[in-house]
Amino acid sequence: MPTVRRATVADAAVLSAIAIATYTETFGDSYPPQDLRDFLDSHYSFEPQQRELADPRNAAWLLDDGERVVGYLAAGPNSLPHAEASEGDIELKRLYLLASHQRGGHGARLMDAFLAWLDQPQRRTLWVGVWSENLGAQRFYARYGCSKVGEYDFPVGDSVDREFILRRA
Repeated sequence: MPTVRRATVADAAVLSAIAIATYTETFGDSYPPQDLRDFLDSHYSFEPQQRELADPRNAAWLLDDGERVVGYLAAGPNSLPHAEASEGDIELKRLYLLASHQRGGHGARLMDAFLAWLDQPQRRTLWVGVWSENLGAQRFYARYGCSKVGEYDFPVGDSVDREFILRRA
């Protein structure tokens, strides 16, 4: 059974590797190759991951199957464009699993670890941006009380995706 553990700054390279692998596996065919490379380099390479992990306002969890990290969840201060967003709100920024580890309850295990952190010492508002065409993710977040409250454009190079803004109040 894969284990879930909180990531530390020492995990920046591992987090970068799983972030790039899962994003490429999930969306790699959706973008021109250069747009994808530029996006991955600017958002998921070692340096951005190290900065995120070093910031105490952020948190990440890794799913490790004993041989390698096969999934992760990253969260931090909300950056989604919504008029009702407030200081102290948290955004679930990324939750990805390798396809080989999906549909086994592992996403829920990562989510449970995250929610235990999120709601201490009190329940906080959760925001999630999700691709408008990712119905599975939308159903997953709905199980945790998240509902659609807006939309925004998410650029990946010259490509622009329509994203839904979900909120758990």
